[in-house]
Amino acid sequence: MRDPFLIIKTTRVTEKSTALSEKHNQYTFKVAVDATKQEIKYAVKSLFKKDVVSVNTLQVGGKVKRERTAHFGKRPDWKKAIVTLKAGEKIELV
Repeated sequence: MRDPFLIIKTTRVTEKSTALSEKHNQYTFKVAVDATKQEIKYAVKSLFKKDVVSVNTLQVGGKVKRERTAHFGKRPDWKKAIVTLKAGEKIELV
């Protein structure tokens, strides 16, 4: 297995992810694009010492942005993981 710090990049703290953590005990992370569900589960277990029930992943496409000139650019694509923890466990993010 790879280093957990290379798999999980950051936590996503948004209104939607906060509602998920309060209602369904799910936490959202920005992960490496080539990370698998098993690697993400292992990384959360080793970093936070919590039991993971399931992992859902999705690819997020980068936005196309335009500069003040006619040149177009694109933000990079990234991968999001929604991790469901065992009942009664929580991760303190702040």
